[in-house]
Amino acid sequence: MDRKLAGVCVFGLSLVAGVGAVANDLDYPETKKVDHVDTYHGTDVPDPYVWLEEDVRESQRVEDWVESENELTFAYLNSIPERQTILDRLTELWDYEKYSSPSKVADYYVFSRNDGLQNQSVVYIQDSLDAEPRVLMDPNTWSEDGTVSLSGMSFSDDGTYVAFSKSKAGSDWNDWYVMDVASGELLDDHLTWIKWSAAAWTPDGDGFFYTRFPAVDEDEKFQSLNLNASIYYHRVGTAQSRDVLVFQDTDHPDWGFFGQVTEDGRYLVISAFVGTDARNRVWIKDLSEPYAAPAPLIDDFDNEWALLGNDGPIFYFKTDLEAPRGRIISIDSRAGRDSLEEIIAQREQVLQGAGITGNMFVCSYMRDVLPWVRMHHITGEHVRDVEFPGIGAGGGFGGKRTQTETFYTFSSPVQPPTIYRYDMITGKSQKFREADVAFNPADYEVKQVFYSSKDGTRVPMFIAHRKGLELNGENPTLLYGYGGFEISITPYFSVTRLAWMDMGGVYAIANIRGGGEYGKEWHEAGKKLNKQNVFDDFIAGAEYLIDSGYTKPDKLAIMGGSNGGLLVGACLTQRPDLFGAAIPAVGVMDMLKFHTWTAGRYWVDDYGSSEDPEQFKSLLAYSPYHNIEPGVAYPATLVTTADTDDRVVPGHSFKFAARLQECQAGDAPVLIRIQTKAGHGAGKPTKMIIEEYADMWSFLAENLDMSIPMP
Repeated sequence: MDRKLAGVCVFGLSLVAGVGAVANDLDYPETKKVDHVDTYHGTDVPDPYVWLEEDVRESQRVEDWVESENELTFAYLNSIPERQTILDRLTELWDYEKYSSPSKVADYYVFSRNDGLQNQSVVYIQDSLDAEPRVLMDPNTWSEDGTVSLSGMSFSDDGTYVAFSKSKAGSDWNDWYVMDVASGELLDDHLTWIKWSAAAWTPDGDGFFYTRFPAVDEDEKFQSLNLNASIYYHRVGTAQSRDVLVFQDTDHPDWGFFGQVTEDGRYLVISAFVGTDARNRVWIKDLSEPYAAPAPLIDDFDNEWALLGNDGPIFYFKTDLEAPRGRIISIDSRAGRDSLEEIIAQREQVLQGAGITGNMFVCSYMRDVLPWVRMHHITGEHVRDVEFPGIGAGGGFGGKRTQTETFYTFSSPVQPPTIYRYDMITGKSQKFREADVAFNPADYEVKQVFYSSKDGTRVPMFIAHRKGLELNGENPTLLYGYGGFEISITPYFSVTRLAWMDMGGVYAIANIRGGGEYGKEWHEAGKKLNKQNVFDDFIAGAEYLIDSGYTKPDKLAIMGGSNGGLLVGACLTQRPDLFGAAIPAVGVMDMLKFHTWTAGRYWVDDYGSSEDPEQFKSLLAYSPYHNIEPGVAYPATLVTTADTDDRVVPGHSFKFAARLQECQAGDAPVLIRIQTKAGHGAGKPTKMIIEEYADMWSFLAENLDMSIPMP
């Protein structure tokens, strides 16, 4: 158990029965405790539930524990009288046609469609926007229960082939295949041991570049660290064993790599990253020279260099170099970094993303978390802006430099998605498809407010609910947050949120520090030693909702997933008096060990590491698992995770739930819902998602004492 820490690890095998309170007459499973202590920099840290870290697929005792906890949880959830009503309403709302924006590929368009309740969306292809679509691939045929999903897709330049990847049970591990587009024939190509990779085709359509990891033993597949990534070239019609190694760095096994082929087909651009921060190195390989080695262009990890395109040897990047809110620059690869020229300067607003479509830079900014798109000539001159209809979330505008049309989508918490076709020449938007959901948007409202955090920082929050809400402090309210990895949480449409509002609930989204809502500085203010700011912001948001008359502690629930699960876990342990219920989903709960499993090592960028003495103290101070105390009345808590989550391994949630059940001194239930044949969240079948939300909303209805006026 070498964690490269100063100190020793003591592991005793004596088993002690967990104490375990009984809340609401729940008879929690007896969870064994072990005498296990880790020593970090001279500090002893007990870990009595360390055995729950074992992979549930490989450990009989963990499998037995999971079955016992699920038996208790589902018996509780199924006994809630409102559950069937909530399930029925969720199903009704979910049953509408869902479309993706079309993408132009060679001479045809590609889009996905779900007829309403299909477990997975189906991919279609059509010769024109008016032509009859045909099915290209239907992931619903890949498994009986819908747990095998499409996770990636890339077409050759001429549209002859499509490389696509499948994920089983939500795992980050993907298998890649190749299909002949015209015939729909699946070729013999099958590539394995791939994570977080795209397929970057060469212009001749003979093959593509991709990133893969060395194979590991099956019993280590879902927990071992992902090291020694390498870029390979695969030629269509050949076995993976014949793929050519293109790039690796054995001196830096912790580096990850990502390859892109420029639109002109001339260059392979390789990016290396060491964590989740937008910081990368860049190499350029000239594909016209078969034996040319990749040449370094950016040789440090100090800044973001997001490739946008090129004109021959002139490359365009979005970067935060001397621009924490983002700008666009060019570099001549023949002259190196010293040739950098600014194309579009940094603005007061955050440049969230950029691309080149129709020979113009499409710059997606964010103004107080609301979308704002600006079009610029390739030389940098501003052309026009795209206006969005009110509070909501919008995005899209993808395409190639030669295209004169593109598509984008807009939605809001009270407005279902609408797809627009955008003319790059005239700047006109035309409504292309509008979702038809079984509700009346006029019955709901959404607004944006700003509140002050503990240190006076101004924090935005969106609040949505049915019209006519009375601010009497009695409204059941759900506060959602994330606060990490420079990810911005925007006010988009979701039928699950709509169902919550139908139940009489208020839905609030706090745009707390740690995210990307205000750029790099906003992110930096909520990472590593500043992480407590994230929790303070969220707690202040809860207090604002109470002070403004929306709700009261007994009626207030908090929810978040992944890093947001950490947020909820930390806040419920720091302020258990402030909340009536909590749903931490697939959360990072053991902040001292997270970096030792699968992708966890990348998160050191945001969290720091227990291997550093100062960071260890900060992590221990808020680590949810380590800050649960006996004798405290914690809010009703439903922990959720999944057995195939190989991003945030389920051991995080297992240990947290076991410890919370042991220490709960109040009457509120502490349950854990463990989904089988599912991962971190992506690729879940529709049926599974609806049932999960029916369980979560039912749990909140029961524990916030809600009277549900369902339509």
